[in-house]
Amino acid sequence: MGGHIAVLANPFAGKGRGRAAVASAIAGLRAHGVEVRSYEGGSAAETAALAVRALDDAPTALVVVGGDGTLAGILEPLLRAAVPIALVPAGTGNDLARALGLPRDDAAAAAALALTGTARVIDVGEVRSAGRTTPFLTVAALGFDAKVSDRTNRLRWPHGALRYYLALAIELVRLRPMDFTIRIEDEDELRAPGTLVAVGNTESYGGGMPVCVGALPDDGLLDVVHVAPLTRLRLVRLFPLLLRGRHDRRPEVTHRRAREVRVSAPGLTVYADGERVGSGTCEIVSRAGALRIMVPHAEGRPSAADAAHAAGGPA
Repeated sequence: MGGHIAVLANPFAGKGRGRAAVASAIAGLRAHGVEVRSYEGGSAAETAALAVRALDDAPTALVVVGGDGTLAGILEPLLRAAVPIALVPAGTGNDLARALGLPRDDAAAAAALALTGTARVIDVGEVRSAGRTTPFLTVAALGFDAKVSDRTNRLRWPHGALRYYLALAIELVRLRPMDFTIRIEDEDELRAPGTLVAVGNTESYGGGMPVCVGALPDDGLLDVVHVAPLTRLRLVRLFPLLLRGRHDRRPEVTHRRAREVRVSAPGLTVYADGERVGSGTCEIVSRAGALRIMVPHAEGRPSAADAAHAAGGPA
């Protein structure tokens, strides 16, 4: 094939796993006989600048090696470009890869989708807060789970998983209901005190926790999950159900789908794709069909358009 494939890598993704993944991805692509141009960013800002440079060089495809946050951090130039994207999951969560059925343990196979895969057009969420608009791919977290992420980022000790568990313990001790105000599309605002709100473009966050059960990345809708106020004990008991995607059965959990939602609360912190993206008040909207990404031919799950066609409805 003519042209070249660009490989944009975050070598620090997944606590350093990105470096091994990019070597495997490049070797695999070159084994297919294609020209590869590699770009490695040492920071989020450098990676974003390199994404623009890589796209300016007019590749036939762009392979991104990193986690959900790496891809989310370069979405703006990607959304303006007409270049197919292949994602090599190398982060700690890789929830977008789960949603799309991408290889998560074989960097060469994931990169090869730039050559052998089929394009899937997916939605992108947007968080609008404090005059800033931030695109995201998986789930926007508002409430207890966002506070745990925020606390984890602020702790300097201990390291690794222990830091997350310490943050979880601190926030459990500090647990208080949040005074959410929610407006879904053009409905009236609703005061809805609760433990958390999750707004999903895909099902899971945190490395496979399906908080937004059944969310599809290409239906043009966001899944809005609200968890009512819980005691510490009830919250601890809810987590095993969350891990199995069975929390939707609980009376304290409500689940709706919408194109946009507005959420506000005193002390509100918003995280999406593992990064802090807003606070206080935010609007979250779906940009339907905004990104084209390469996936395996047999995904094991129909797209929203495929499902509608099979049911006899509009694609």
